[in-house]
Amino acid sequence: MKNILLVQSSPRRNESFSHKVAQSVVSDLKARHPEAKVVVRDLAANPLPHVGLPFISGMYAPPEHRTPEQAQAIALSDALIDELFAADTIVIAVPMHNFTLPSTLKAWIDHVARAGRTFNYGANGPEGLLNGRRVILVLARGGVYSSGPTKPFDFQEPYLRAILGFLGITDVSAVHVEGAANRAIGPEKAIAAATAQSKLVLAQFN
Repeated sequence: MKNILLVQSSPRRNESFSHKVAQSVVSDLKARHPEAKVVVRDLAANPLPHVGLPFISGMYAPPEHRTPEQAQAIALSDALIDELFAADTIVIAVPMHNFTLPSTLKAWIDHVARAGRTFNYGANGPEGLLNGRRVILVLARGGVYSSGPTKPFDFQEPYLRAILGFLGITDVSAVHVEGAANRAIGPEKAIAAATAQSKLVLAQFN
């Protein structure tokens, strides 16, 4: 393992349960692989613009014909995609917002899910180009959504697994920080359970 990309998306920043557990995961990875470089992409501290017309039109314009606005939009997308290609392991910290993910993380996905860079259309349909990478999702939820009656409301993990798979990343593990807002569980138990779960996930890593 040479490079770890940590993507954070909670507006609560360091008070966030997803951040705390994800940072613990990265620390454990670094302990196992001291030589690994860690790159942090904090989408709450530095939110990305939502993709707009310059990005959409710029994708289809030859580089030499792009306007300055198109060139700027594509350059940002390229930089974010380059971070992904440079990473062996990607840790994504995600709070649940209204049963799904924060708009800041969705904006990041829209910048990196790009035909010709992270996937291609071939004779048999789309082909992801980011294969060979591992992803650990740290998913924070106030309630419990991995099982039980609220599971159908989980549009967070299924979506992330689907889009990552579309981009060629199928080695995806999930660590659930669940029940922090549940009186029977609470923050301390939720973080402790997630940390224990992360140890089991990391035990499978080389």
